[in-house]
Amino acid sequence: MIDAAAHIRIARPSRDLVAAERFYADGLGLDVQWRVTAPAPGEHQLLMVGPAGGGWHFELTRDPAADRPVEPAPTVDDLFVVYLGHPVDESLVERLVAHGGRRVPAHNPYWDEHGVTVADPDGYRLVLCSRTWG
Repeated sequence: MIDAAAHIRIARPSRDLVAAERFYADGLGLDVQWRVTAPAPGEHQLLMVGPAGGGWHFELTRDPAADRPVEPAPTVDDLFVVYLGHPVDESLVERLVAHGGRRVPAHNPYWDEHGVTVADPDGYRLVLCSRTWG
């Protein structure tokens, strides 16, 4: 059985970790928890961001090997949903756009009804949901 307090890591590839950091740290306001920019041979560059004291973090990776980089392949249903519990502040959306995001209509109209969807620099979708979870 998995403990409900278990730490969660969500990982996916990125084309540009500097752009990802601008979006998730400077735009969304997550803390940089770890960064590797000059990995040992065979290892990945990575960026870990998450809320201070949170039980989860988001890891973005980039394989610098020119012969096998993993390219992001987002779909309209690859969502990273943040439940805010209050209406989405338009200034947050504007900050995300100013830091490399792009406001997009949601594939599922539920998310447009209850929040705002912003594509990150790699095209993955962040949903800021006005509802709460639980």
